[in-house]
Amino acid sequence: MAAIQKLLNIALPPLSLVLLSSFMIPFLIFKVFIYVRNLFQTDEKLENKVVLITGAASGIGEVCSTLSAVDCLVNNAGIGKPSGFKDWSNASEFTSIMDVNFWGSVYGTLCAIPHLKTSRGRIVVIASALGWFPLPRFSIYSASKAAIINYFETLRMELGCAIGITIVTPGVVKTDLGVTLIKEERIMDIIPMLSASELAESIVKSACRGDMYLTEPSWVKVLFPFKLLYPPLVDWASRLFFALSPKINNSATELKPE
Repeated sequence: MAAIQKLLNIALPPLSLVLLSSFMIPFLIFKVFIYVRNLFQTDEKLENKVVLITGAASGIGEVCSTLSAVDCLVNNAGIGKPSGFKDWSNASEFTSIMDVNFWGSVYGTLCAIPHLKTSRGRIVVIASALGWFPLPRFSIYSASKAAIINYFETLRMELGCAIGITIVTPGVVKTDLGVTLIKEERIMDIIPMLSASELAESIVKSACRGDMYLTEPSWVKVLFPFKLLYPPLVDWASRLFFALSPKINNSATELKPE
């Protein structure tokens, strides 16, 4: 078994480069074709559609509920609280974030799947760019969004074409939650905020096109290759951005799990 692992370690990296190079041009042609098709394609008819939006009392969900939408489930409910590890006293303080952001989406989706299969509907998942580009002091929030992304990517593989799934990974959005997070973490104030109405309109259009992913504003996408190719640089830049000391704080309060 060890010999097989060593062989794979040696052979797969160069083979992967060859495969990536081979697939690049056909993939780009396919993306251009999809883009051109979407320019001339009429959006899906939206009359007599049913949409269920979680977390529609405010923010993105509230705006989405005022717009036309496809026959789908929009998993939008979410909460967050910035907090560094050294500030933790009890891990149970943060279980509600995972309960709402992750398990809330899971439970609602499981209930909706039978109807969505019948109507060949769509699931829209409001995750976050922090799900694939985590930042200091947002560990639990980032973990909950990463869990959502991975769960629905897996679900999409299992469901195939029976139900469409669009995963939305926005940057900082001007909602009650976004404003609250920035007030508690003032350094985030330098990041330009996207309005909830702009994001909601983009989500509706993206769902109508049948997109697998939507990232808004689009400039946030440039962070992904840095995270993938230069993780040490991203860690260093994040520590610098949040003015974190390189030394470990040994005086941090010991966590008390329940």
